[in-house]
Amino acid sequence: MKSVTVSIDVPQTPEQVYDFLDVMAHHERFTDHYLTDWSFSGPGRGIGSCATVTAALGGTKTDVTVEVVEADAPRRIVERNVSAAGRRPAHGTYTIEPLQTGGSHVSFTYAWARAPLADRLLAPVVRTTMRRANRTVMQRMATELARREQ
Repeated sequence: MKSVTVSIDVPQTPEQVYDFLDVMAHHERFTDHYLTDWSFSGPGRGIGSCATVTAALGGTKTDVTVEVVEADAPRRIVERNVSAAGRRPAHGTYTIEPLQTGGSHVSFTYAWARAPLADRLLAPVVRTTMRRANRTVMQRMATELARREQ
């Protein structure tokens, strides 16, 4: 399946954005509209940081394990996601780029390594649902970043 990318510009520096995203527990704050029942393992930040969540999208629920597998401060964080009893491995990648006017351009790409047959058959709907959910994620992340500065 084709990947889904969403992005947003925020006034914070790449270092500030990376520092926030690097802490796995912070993700609960801006994804809890569709990811619930968070539990954490491994280090609190960086490679090996891990969370198990319940994803509720498109009328279905599934358990997902999210683990940070790559980190390149302050530019990139890659998470490995496994759901559907191992049948839906994917990667979520945050890319943070400085803006010439100050602040940062933050993008998130969700890329399926493999998808169950139902996901592939409904790919346009699945991708639209993921894009919508992750646009909300980016807006909520920007709100959380702004709260940290207050």
